[in-house]
Amino acid sequence: MEINVIIPTYNEEGNIQTLYKSLTDNLSTIKYTLTFVDDGSNDSTLDILTSIYNKDKKHIKVISFSRNFGKDQAIYAGMSTNHSKYVSIIDADMQQNPKYIMDMYKYLEENKDYDEVAMVNVYDKDSLIQKQAKKTFYSIMKNMTKQNYEAGASDFRLLKKEVVDSILKLQETNRFTKGIFSWVGFKIHYIKYTPEKRLSGTSKFKFKKQFSYALDAILNFSTIPLRISSIIGGTISLVSFIYFIVLLIKTLIMGKDIPGYASLMCILLLLGGLILFVLGIIGEYVSRTYIEIKKRPIYIAKTTLGFDEDIL
Repeated sequence: MEINVIIPTYNEEGNIQTLYKSLTDNLSTIKYTLTFVDDGSNDSTLDILTSIYNKDKKHIKVISFSRNFGKDQAIYAGMSTNHSKYVSIIDADMQQNPKYIMDMYKYLEENKDYDEVAMVNVYDKDSLIQKQAKKTFYSIMKNMTKQNYEAGASDFRLLKKEVVDSILKLQETNRFTKGIFSWVGFKIHYIKYTPEKRLSGTSKFKFKKQFSYALDAILNFSTIPLRISSIIGGTISLVSFIYFIVLLIKTLIMGKDIPGYASLMCILLLLGGLILFVLGIIGEYVSRTYIEIKKRPIYIAKTTLGFDEDIL
C-alpha cells in the first residue's frame, strides 16, 4: 500500500461523508487506505463509518475507542496499524483540504532526502491576539525544549514509514504529537496553507483545551519549569538571608525594632504564594510520573473493522 491516511474523528457526523468522497477523489491515482479512528463519539459518527466500510471494504478501516481518549491517542492508534510506505494525518472537519496529500506525496517522491512534509497554518483568519498567542507558544517551546518548532506546523502531514516506526517507539501515555514529531528528528519540508471553513459542527478545541494542551506540551518536553522553581527558591533564600543579616546588624547597633504588621503580612503572603506555585509545578511533574508508571494502555479499542484484531 502506498499511503495510509489516518483520520481522528470525534462527533463529526456532518463531515464524514464529504471527507470520504474528497479523499477518494484525490487519491484515486494511487493505492491507499483510509483509517478512521473514532475517539469515543457520542453522535452517529460510528454508524456512518460502519456504513462507509460496508460499501468500500477495500479502502476503509475503522477503530472505535471505548471512550474519548484524545486526538493524539487516536493518531497513535492509526499509526500502530500501519503497513504502508507513507502515513498521512488529516482532521475530519474538512478544514484541511485532502488535495494537499498528493502535493506532499509528490514532494517526497521527488525529494528522497526528505522524510516528511508538514502543512503550516498561516493563521490568516485568526485575530491579532490569537496570532500573537500562538507565536508566543511556539517561541516558548523552542527556547524551553531546545528543539526546532516551526510556528503553525500542524498534524496535517505526510510521513515515511521509518518516521512512523520511530514515533511508535515512544510509549508515553501523555502524548503531545507535535512535540514527538520534532523530538524524533528526521528532515521535514514545510508547506504553508490556509485552513478552510469548517463544513459542519463546531470546533472541539476551545480556549480551555488549548491552554491545557499548551501546558502539557511544555511539561512533557521540558524540565525548565523545575529549574525555574529551584531558581525562585534559591533567590528567595538568598534575599531572606541578607535581610536577616541586615536586621541582626540593625538590632545590635540601634536596639530592638518592632516590624510593621502590614509589611510582615505582605511578605508572608508573597512567600506562601510562591511556595504553593513551586509545589504546583512539582505536583504537575509528579502526577505525570504517577500516570506513566502505571503502564496503562494508550487507548482501548471497542470495535474494529477492516483488519485483524492482533495488530492492535
